[in-house]
Amino acid sequence: MTVFKSEFLKTLQERGFIHQISNPDGLDDLYRSETVTAYIGFDCTATSLHVGSLVQIMMLHWMQKTGHRPIALMGGGTTRIGDPSFRDTARPFLDDAQIEANKAGIRKVFDRFLTFGEGSKDALMLDNADWLLDLKYVDFLRDVGKHFSVNQMIQRDAVRIRLEREQHMSFLEFNYMLLQGYDFVELFRRTGCRVQMGGSDQWGNILSGVDLGRRMENVELFALTTPLLTTASGAKMGKTADGAVWLNPDMRSPYDYWQFWRNTEDADVERFLKLFTTLPLDEIARLAALGGSEINEAKKILATETTTMAHGRAAAEEAAETARKAFEEGALAGGLPSVEIARGELAEGLGVLAAFVTAGLCASNGEVRRQIKGGGVRVNDAVETDDKRQLTEADLLEDGVIKLSLGKKRHVLLKPV
Repeated sequence: MTVFKSEFLKTLQERGFIHQISNPDGLDDLYRSETVTAYIGFDCTATSLHVGSLVQIMMLHWMQKTGHRPIALMGGGTTRIGDPSFRDTARPFLDDAQIEANKAGIRKVFDRFLTFGEGSKDALMLDNADWLLDLKYVDFLRDVGKHFSVNQMIQRDAVRIRLEREQHMSFLEFNYMLLQGYDFVELFRRTGCRVQMGGSDQWGNILSGVDLGRRMENVELFALTTPLLTTASGAKMGKTADGAVWLNPDMRSPYDYWQFWRNTEDADVERFLKLFTTLPLDEIARLAALGGSEINEAKKILATETTTMAHGRAAAEEAAETARKAFEEGALAGGLPSVEIARGELAEGLGVLAAFVTAGLCASNGEVRRQIKGGGVRVNDAVETDDKRQLTEADLLEDGVIKLSLGKKRHVLLKPV
């Protein structure tokens, strides 16, 4: 295994970010000898990124922290096609207004993790629509397409797996690899960018850009990928029973975000502290050594530090305090997430099944029934045993809300308006 000497790659290696590098020694020398510009691409498929993108975001964060220039490349152009990598079907098409709205929402995420500006080490946010949408098709095929071998393209995992499963892949999706490779070359021309980073599923696409840079510009570009991230139990990172763990507060509250990290499996605590916080490694080692119930203290620190990165220190500490009150004191805490309902629903009687589905605590009435049978449903901190229970205004607490709880760690306030 290569022992890196540059601060950036040494940091990534120590914290578990590195899966593959196209030329490890060459890239290490590059980071030691100059201020490096590197990029990661993010398609604009939603108004926020989620925890599944957080490893990539943290790599850009560490780049800037170690004195280099990161680029967050928005896929305003490639979003119109959709990355086929490890997908069974094509992505739905988005119109221009949706893409612009998504891009604006994603910018809010990056403003928490990067410092943007005009300086040599300030982060850049660029959009590949600026060059892809003006390409002339015949010129592009002649200048770029001639450098791609169809024989090699169909062997890339993103394409090969779809073909082996006999799943449809449009010619439009097949072109995604060419466009991503061209992005790398265009960023080199515009900014001197020499490195593309991404998840391990992007290895083939990134190598296509490395090869294209050699053929078109006679320059060595570099590829760096991170390992596929799953939890200790094998679950996909960032996916929960109630959906994706979004990074913008309007899609997942800081409190719910804090709770997601607080519920980390014991076996993942050390790895997640390294990947998703900037705590010193010796402090992480100390926390990872905690045993028994003390590991919960490490989880609280993980939750607070990750929430600080995404939402700021004040929001993180408020979430931690809300959790402490809710779980340690059994008190009703105003910082809990809330869902508004029409006051008339309580006047007529709101079924407990519907209430838990409306609150987003369960996906269906059947799930609520199963949770009730298992003793996991509480209303105003009292275990609920009747699946035909009707909630009324008589259930309102002094704060004018009804507290719904699923298990010991998930709570929502039902607020009539």
